[in-house]
Amino acid sequence: MQELSAKQEAVRAFIAAELGAGRPCPSHREIAAHFAFASTYAAACHVRALVRKGVLRAVAGKARALRPAVAGADTVDPARLAGIPLLGSIPAGLGQDREQTAEGLIAVDINTIGFKPTRNTFALRVVGDSMIGRHVCDGDIVILEHGPEPRPGQMVAALIDRQSTLKTFLIRNQRAFLKAENPRYPDLIPAEELMIQGVFRALIRKARE
Repeated sequence: MQELSAKQEAVRAFIAAELGAGRPCPSHREIAAHFAFASTYAAACHVRALVRKGVLRAVAGKARALRPAVAGADTVDPARLAGIPLLGSIPAGLGQDREQTAEGLIAVDINTIGFKPTRNTFALRVVGDSMIGRHVCDGDIVILEHGPEPRPGQMVAALIDRQSTLKTFLIRNQRAFLKAENPRYPDLIPAEELMIQGVFRALIRKARE
């Protein structure tokens, strides 16, 4: 399967999320409206590219009906698909000032990630190598859940003294801190505050050449 551009991936995720929510496949007009394209022609071009690259497959006998294509499978159950908002990136290194910005939806197979996403589920793209001891690499996408209290040893997205980072949550001497899973990086002990944004639930890794 050929690599997708960022916009093609966003269109693919939008179509998969609509199908996963039990709604009809979006039309070119609906795709154009969702992404604020100037015309339906741009939407049609992206859809044709996704079909050509083998990511989407047309359903025979149904006009503009598409479904995700899976290698080695003739059918895909849309009920297994869910769209998770991708809210930008998170440093896996030293904490950085970073504002989360919605970039679109990540389409996931519920059976593959092992849980059903909720309204509190979100995804972040990993930047850096401080979590390689947990097999989380630069460029991976982590799926997290906002709300639950983390247990010691769980991976979390956190704001520590107003800087964002991905680390392991630990407690020592009744004080919470963040641990890197790479000896090149120090533990992060909050001087003022530690706010947990989300607890790790699943990992998505893009195939590398």
